Amino acid sequence: MPYTAEISRTSPTCFIFLVDQSTSMTDPIGGDDPKRKADVVADAINRLLTELSVKCAKEEGVRDYFHIAVIGYGSAVGSAFQGELTGRDLVPLSEVADAPARIETRAKKVSDGAGGLVETTVQFPLWMDPVAQGGTPMNRALKYAETLVAGWTERYPGSFPPIVLNLTDGESTDGDPAASAAAITAHATADGSVLLFNLHVSAAGGAPSAFPDSDADLPDDYARALFAMSSPLPTHMRSYAASQGQRVSENTRGFVYNADVTSVVQFLDIGTRATELR
Repeated sequence: MPYTAEISRTSPTCFIFLVDQSTSMTDPIGGDDPKRKADVVADAINRLLTELSVKCAKEEGVRDYFHIAVIGYGSAVGSAFQGELTGRDLVPLSEVADAPARIETRAKKVSDGAGGLVETTVQFPLWMDPVAQGGTPMNRALKYAETLVAGWTERYPGSFPPIVLNLTDGESTDGDPAASAAAITAHATADGSVLLFNLHVSAAGGAPSAFPDSDADLPDDYARALFAMSSPLPTHMRSYAASQGQRVSENTRGFVYNADVTSVVQFLDIGTRATELR
């Protein structure tokens, strides 16, 4: 059965985040939240990197079950890591955990234990900053990711296959990305084909749609194209999505349309849900 390979330090897997950094990412994400799309996406990825580091922390330190790449695409295409990790891709998780670009102190409201909320502060590590400048060269970003997964599947042929998560708010400005997306998912390990999931952060019209199993309710050709580029969710991810309140079937794909803040976080949570760690 595919997508059941145990993930270990000798047989890790990798996550490749493709982050749209075009000028339109300065727009509000929509709904009742005035935050910029770029800020929401950067915060969600920074938070996920912290959660992965905690999840993989053992007595001896953070175990390298995962290698991470964060690739931005806008005025340029390349690693979005900052600080010590600038210019690097597919970094072992232990090195990611040890090298945030900086740590911010942020306000957070927590329960006061009596039904109310009180404000406190938390330390928030950042590996990438929000960027919004230029067009949407999605083709180049997908080709960049394809070179990474090609190298990974050759190096770890028996591993849980790489997962590529593309977060975008607009149409590709450098051509139809379908062929580049297909080139990514054509790579495989013995455990299955590389997975490509897509999230559309948009304030445009049309009802939000999370993890659909058909494109029947999607509002336009662009949304349907992103749906077609997206891989079906493996069984363990479908089960987890169902436990989070999503309606799923065997045809459910890793695709979210018209995402708000909550669905961005859930997309990353479900899309990086791994099998058992050893």
